[in-house]
Amino acid sequence: MSACEANFDGLVGPTHNYAGLSVGNIASASHRDQPSSPRDAALQGLAKMRRLMALGLVQGVLAPQERPDMATLRQLGFHGSDAQVLSRAAREAPRLLAACCSASSMWAANAATVSPSADCADGRVHFTPANLVSKLHRSLEPDTTARILRATFADERQFAHHRPLPASEVLGDEGAANHNRLCRDHAEPGVELFVYGRVATDTSAPAPRRFPARQTREACEALIRKHRLDPARVLLVQQNPAVIDQGVFHNDVIAVANRNLLFCHEAAFLEQRALADTLQQRLDGAFRMIEVPSEQVSVDAAVNSYLFNSQLLTLPNGSTLLLVPGECEREPSVWHYLQSLLSDANGIDQLEVADLRQSMANGGGPACLRLRVVLTPAQQRAVNQHTLLTPQLASQLDAWIRRHYRDRLCQADLADPQLLEESRTALDELTGLLALGSIYPFQR
Repeated sequence: MSACEANFDGLVGPTHNYAGLSVGNIASASHRDQPSSPRDAALQGLAKMRRLMALGLVQGVLAPQERPDMATLRQLGFHGSDAQVLSRAAREAPRLLAACCSASSMWAANAATVSPSADCADGRVHFTPANLVSKLHRSLEPDTTARILRATFADERQFAHHRPLPASEVLGDEGAANHNRLCRDHAEPGVELFVYGRVATDTSAPAPRRFPARQTREACEALIRKHRLDPARVLLVQQNPAVIDQGVFHNDVIAVANRNLLFCHEAAFLEQRALADTLQQRLDGAFRMIEVPSEQVSVDAAVNSYLFNSQLLTLPNGSTLLLVPGECEREPSVWHYLQSLLSDANGIDQLEVADLRQSMANGGGPACLRLRVVLTPAQQRAVNQHTLLTPQLASQLDAWIRRHYRDRLCQADLADPQLLEESRTALDELTGLLALGSIYPFQR
């Protein structure tokens, strides 16, 4: 049986803004309160999707969340009409309003953890939405994420959907941003690599000191049980606490895998040599690793450029492409390293650059924007076909973005009731384009 790895990218929402809500995410903090361009952000993300489609890869679309989140604002005690709620929140609790307006669901790598059918005991693809409890603005997403995933992967014969883990810091789950899968072929059982930042129930275990570790070992263990994975084909590994303290808030900022290749910084994992040896054994000697030395690319340079938040892709002709953000060109040590990488026979054949400046300014690169889903041909047919990118859908989404999105958005605009109406109008139209049904609270 054959299988392919599809990329489902999060569409950037109409309220994309720079509120600097994510502690530990250096890019997010450094651009706080700067004006954003929701239109440019959405078009840049769509351009990346179009490029992967043109390369012959299966590319899907995940809808954004409804923002501002009026239900949460009312739950927080703000009363009156929508306009009155927004005005009072802006006056009395602007940071809460910013959290309820965040477009962070665009980073679909945090939407869920996904295990392919080849790895799961029941032969179905398993999805568990991340609870994202470490950040208020992201903790508002799981319920709608679950509805979007169910509307996209609806066939229960092929897909299994789980509830998010309980919303507890002990079970902090950040989704696929801390999950990789290594295999010789996507259709074969693979080794699922779950990366955690701390052990919540053991205060003596290694942990970062400056920034919080968002993913817990306990959450990873729960996901392994929920997805009915074979313990012999699972690895639990701890992220290096020192790099978390340097701004590596998710593992996908310091490592990325594709098939049997792991591309990472030499400081990515706490016990990196042992991990490499174990993967070599689990993959019967087929494991390959590109380990970037600190003397060539520092952790700071990797974080500033998002070198490892790139997409590592197998093209239809079997070659491997590394799709990097444009910031890699502007970081001299990174760009020099990438040029030398292409001259070596190390498993990466091609390099492309994507312009994602709007997303990057808020701390999300190419890998942040996508959720990887391995699909057999039957599973691909079972996907909601309206969510799979085609030239026609790409043109429709381009026109939809240009019709509904603002070119410029400042923090003061978040209290504008017209922005709420614009967003709802856009999302109502989008659910029709993607045949998602009534997934948003305002549609019910």
